[in-house]
Amino acid sequence: MNISFDLDSTLIPNENEFETEYRSLIAKLFGIEKIRKGTRELISDLQNQGHKIHIYTTSFRTKRKIRLTLRYYGIKVNRIVNEKENRQVLKLKKINSSKFPPAFDFELHIDDSKGVGIESEKFSFKTILVKPTDKNWTKKIKSKIINIG
Repeated sequence: MNISFDLDSTLIPNENEFETEYRSLIAKLFGIEKIRKGTRELISDLQNQGHKIHIYTTSFRTKRKIRLTLRYYGIKVNRIVNEKENRQVLKLKKINSSKFPPAFDFELHIDDSKGVGIESEKFSFKTILVKPTDKNWTKKIKSKIINIG
């Protein structure tokens, strides 16, 4: 399955919403962002099950910056869609939504936004919502993917 993850408040904290992985001083100097504890293991497990993992964010971070942060933590993803590409594609397809994963062939999207949850119902795409405060977020995602898949 093609699974996409949001970044802000899902994998990357906006504040101190969740516990994060260790990040060295050098990484901080190079602009590597904090990442949610458990992300590497979750993505690795999903990839080992045969899923393709993507990033789908409405952030204006460059794809290069996102990839650099992920690689620092040992995470490789198949595709990154940032807000620049998202806007271009959705405009071209005349889709009035903040996110529309099927436009990028993503079969499941994981996000924290209630708004994305509402859009998933309106436009009939599959989403798993995880709260930044959810300490069992990886278990929740894994169990819901089993039920979907």
